[in-house]
Amino acid sequence: MIDLNKYQDFVEEITSHESESHFQMYNRIVDVGTVETGMKVNPSLLLTAAIGLAAETGEFAEIPKKVFFQGKKCDEDAIFHMKRELGDIMWYWVTACRALSLDPNDVIDENVKKLKSRYPGGKFDVHHSEKRKKGDI
Repeated sequence: MIDLNKYQDFVEEITSHESESHFQMYNRIVDVGTVETGMKVNPSLLLTAAIGLAAETGEFAEIPKKVFFQGKKCDEDAIFHMKRELGDIMWYWVTACRALSLDPNDVIDENVKKLKSRYPGGKFDVHHSEKRKKGDI
């Protein structure tokens, strides 16, 4: 059996200084926003986007979960709800682009290039999905 107190001690040992200390976190945020990126990254927007994307994606996923596993009707109300959640996801996605000083169109162009390279025939292929080229992330 696992001793949760020992596990808690283990977790504490491997937790970063930035996670443990708001002073360390503050310094890290300043470094990311200035020294490391030359002011090209806005840490406040990036954190807003990252946490917002996670939260809104969870809210979106909740709807198909209820439809497929709990018998909720996939009716106009459910579709409208998903539409609204997708809008929230897009808001945070654009916020992430802003945080990283990226043009959203360039992000989509890069995604299309990546997927065309991954699926050379222009169609999904399990082999290429699982056996990716070096550098394909």
